[in-house]
Amino acid sequence: MPELPEVEALADHLRRNAVGLPVGRIDVSAFSVLKTFDPPVTALYGREVTGADRWGKYLGLQVGDLHLITHLSRAGWLRWSDKLAPAPLKPGKGPIALRVHLGTPGEAPGFDLTEAGTQKRLAVWLVGDPATVPQIAGLGPDALSLDPDGLAAVLTGNTGRIKTVITDQKVIAGIGNAYSDEILHVAKLSPFATAGKLTNAQLADLHSAMIGVLTDAVSRSVGQGAATLKGEKRSGLRVHARTGLPCPVCGDTVREVSFADKSFQYCATCQTGGKVLADRRMSKLLK
Repeated sequence: MPELPEVEALADHLRRNAVGLPVGRIDVSAFSVLKTFDPPVTALYGREVTGADRWGKYLGLQVGDLHLITHLSRAGWLRWSDKLAPAPLKPGKGPIALRVHLGTPGEAPGFDLTEAGTQKRLAVWLVGDPATVPQIAGLGPDALSLDPDGLAAVLTGNTGRIKTVITDQKVIAGIGNAYSDEILHVAKLSPFATAGKLTNAQLADLHSAMIGVLTDAVSRSVGQGAATLKGEKRSGLRVHARTGLPCPVCGDTVREVSFADKSFQYCATCQTGGKVLADRRMSKLLK
């Protein structure tokens, strides 16, 4: 799933390549992707792109006083083309859910919003005010906006596991499964530590790790083309998706805890005092 650094890089890409161009046409292949119908997407035709924004993991293209907002979810992506094919999309065919032509179709650039797999969760809204999108209105503070006191405030009294809490978009916006693994590894915190019981020293380490990991990922991602962002993300990961490989800090084996539809990775030596956490999926199989 694209997280804060990748979505920020996509917004930057749109600012550099789409701003100043008029919207020529929008093709909707998967009609379920549109979550709003008034105004219709045709309201954007002929209007000039004026900016691009990010709210947590939500990406927005600003077109005058309207915002075309998308949440790429787990399997969605933005695919840029310097010259899009002019033929209209066929509904329900292929991974492309929505296509935005900038300028005259067939002669100008644009982008596709695509989604792989069978779980269709990619969502698009066209609104005058981003705050009218309920998911955006419900976001917690952006991860990169929090100072140490702000992080402490949002975690105070929270009885959840820190891995779960920092990926809850209503608590902190922008962090997903991959970067939470990286942040907790840098902070040397167990994913199962109770969020509201962290010491002052642990809170300081968590804040430093959060800002450091995300800032580094943003700096590596911004300026990249949309096509290379996924590879750039993978190349910078130290524990996430590296099960069985050596920890780059201590050399211990990176371990995994699996659930029904997701997993996370950690280093027992760096994060849990050598304790191996129970793999919930394997525990069920062994019963």
